This record gives sequence, C-alpha cells and structure tokens, in this order.
Amino acid sequence: RLRSFTCSCWVTLGQSHFFEVSQPHSPHRMFVVGEEGKRRLLAALRLLWIVIKPLVDETTEEERIVGGHDAEVGRWPWQVSLQVHHTNGRYLHVCAGSLIDYDSVLTAAHCIQNRTTPQLWRAVFGLRRLYGDKIHSVNSQVMKIMPHCRYDARSHVNDIALFKLSQFITYNDYIQPICLPSTPLLLSDRNPCYISGWGLTKENGTPSYILQEAEIKVFPHEVCNSYDWYNGQLSRNQLCAGSESGHVDTCLGDSGGPLMCYLPDDDKFYLVGITSFGIGCGRPKLPGIYIHAANYRSWIDSRLLGKTSIVSIPCVLIFSTVVWVTIHLVL
Repeated sequence: RLRSFTCSCWVTLGQSHFFEVSQPHSPHRMFVVGEEGKRRLLAALRLLWIVIKPLVDETTEEERIVGGHDAEVGRWPWQVSLQVHHTNGRYLHVCAGSLIDYDSVLTAAHCIQNRTTPQLWRAVFGLRRLYGDKIHSVNSQVMKIMPHCRYDARSHVNDIALFKLSQFITYNDYIQPICLPSTPLLLSDRNPCYISGWGLTKENGTPSYILQEAEIKVFPHEVCNSYDWYNGQLSRNQLCAGSESGHVDTCLGDSGGPLMCYLPDDDKFYLVGITSFGIGCGRPKLPGIYIHAANYRSWIDSRLLGKTSIVSIPCVLIFSTVVWVTIHLVL
C-alpha cells in the first residue's frame, strides 16, 4: 500500500498510439495522442487514481457492509477496529471485533492468519471514521491472542478468537461492552438485528471509511441449509443472516464484527453472531455466515477467566492458505 509519493509508477501504453512532435529551440518533447492512445491513457489515469487516492485517507487491507448507511456517533459502542502494524510504521484495519469485557475483544479466528504475534496488533475503540476520528477513540495494544484450536480454514467451523488487551478499557458513552447470551436466543419480529462495519459497500466495490450499519434478518437453520441456499454446508454452530434478495449483507473487511439483536424485554443488545464468511457479497439466497456466539459461551467464559484446559496432546492451530474462486473469507 502506498503511504507517500516516494515511489515511482510506470504505465505502459504502447508507442504506436502516440506521435512525437518536436518544438524548435525547446528541450521538451510533446506528444499528440491518437484515439486508441486516449483510451489507454484514460484507463491508466483511472488506475493511477485508485492507487494514489488512499494517500489522502489511509486505506484498509480488507473490508465489508452492503446495503447499509452511516451509523451515528456512539451508535455501536462495542464496535472495535483490529489493526496490524506495517513496516512503514502505520496501522491498517484488518478486521472488526466486539468488546465483551474491560480487556477482551471477540473476533473471527480467520482474521489472524499468520499474524500470531500480539505485538503486531492494536485494538481501536470509539471509532466512527477510520484513521482520523480521534475525538472519542482509545487505542490498546494486544497482550494475547487466543484462537479456537479447532478452527478449520476450509469449512470455517469454530471461526472464533479472543484478543486479550494490554490494558483495561474505561467505559464511557462511546465505549461499552455488548452482552453475551448464555443460551441461544429465540428471535422473532420483535427482535431487530443489525450488522456494522467498515467493509466494502458491494462485491468488488469500495470500502466505507464511515462506520456502516444495516438491519438484517436471521434465517432459520433449515432455510440456510436448503438445496438452493447453502445446501447443507452449515453446522449448528453457524448462522446465516441478511436478506433473501441479497440487498443487505456483510462483505470483505467486516470479518469478526458483530451480528447483534435487540431484546426489548431486557432493553439490551446481545451478540448473536460473529461475521465469518460468505459466497460473494449481497447475492440472492447466499447471505453472510456468522458464528453462533451462544454456542461458544463456555469457551468464551473459560478464556475470560483464564481457565483454559490442559490436555496431553497439544492443541495446535494451523492456518492453511486456501485459494478461493467464488468463496472468500470475509476479511
């Protein structure tokens, strides 16, 4: 990713589409562009603009929310931007997460990949706009990364991880934890559900630097696994949510972020799902897939309390590199 104008950009357009014209007594050369040359030059300038434009406002590595709109300041106070330190000294947004305790952020295991060193990461809280919203934001380094040891990169099962922070986060109007359900919630039309993130606004589209939100529907498991949807690929630990038409969805970069539902009787939002993966973004009958948070409550509690079990065979997490054509991880 470009961060300054210290590098050079070379574009090959082809000499046959340019005509050199000499000017008397001038050290400079002028070129007259033919019709084909104009077309190639415009294409090159568009490409150059795509490369240079992020210099104005830092870019993200991986992004996502389709069919959303700008969230108000403080609307989702548990929303976290998980960022990785690069060799140029800057941090880039990689994934989202949810604050669940003073020093704990829940996210997706696939976000980690080979970046297992905690010192590479930081968590940013209270953000609405990436890379510039410092009024209410708080940064924290990461002390420990705890992915699920049985995470499978191919099937995406157990796609959950806990980040322990190096400091306690002070709660305020813009930074609050989200509630965790102790058992799976029975959702109805009385329970509006939402997604949020800084991801792509459409498949192969552009990211939003303003936090996006969208209301979505959580579908019954049998609908998600029907033959013309995911055709039995999903386990009971996975949810699908979005819209049947595909007009609302998560996309690249929203990984690890919250799927949250409101319970009016409790007057609280609960973390129902963790953004995991999808086939494309915003496709009909292929909504985003989320880890069913309630099914991992005991796993989460054991990490929060530091009571991870000790077994005779080491629990090794293997992150394999998988090349996807249509199926992509929601990074």
